[in-house]
Amino acid sequence: QVQLAESGGGTVQAGGSLTLSCAYSGDNINRFAFGWFRRAPGKEREFVAASNWSGKTVFYANFVKGRFTISRDNTKNIVNLQMNSLKPEDTAGYYCAGDSQGWVQVSQADFEYDYWGPGTQVTVSL
Repeated sequence: QVQLAESGGGTVQAGGSLTLSCAYSGDNINRFAFGWFRRAPGKEREFVAASNWSGKTVFYANFVKGRFTISRDNTKNIVNLQMNSLKPEDTAGYYCAGDSQGWVQVSQADFEYDYWGPGTQVTVSL
């Protein structure tokens, strides 16, 4: 059984930083691609960043390029999202997702992801 659990959310002032972590476990988990998505109140869920199984191929949404960094450590079963220069519009629930086909693809589409964590809230104040 695959399990994902996010941590690291909180409240930060604009311009500040947070690091979200997603601890994962399960069979063949190190071959999964992992993505981060977010959903702000009243908005659709949107792609933030993704990493293939090795961490060598990563993608970012345009609105986070240069500010967020996704990384994974397969020895510790953790994927992190380092978020810098946070803006109030980054306020959202952030979700870690795993794609069991991550050894052949890394997707920005949420429907490609099989497993989801419960999410962690990030609030950026002025």
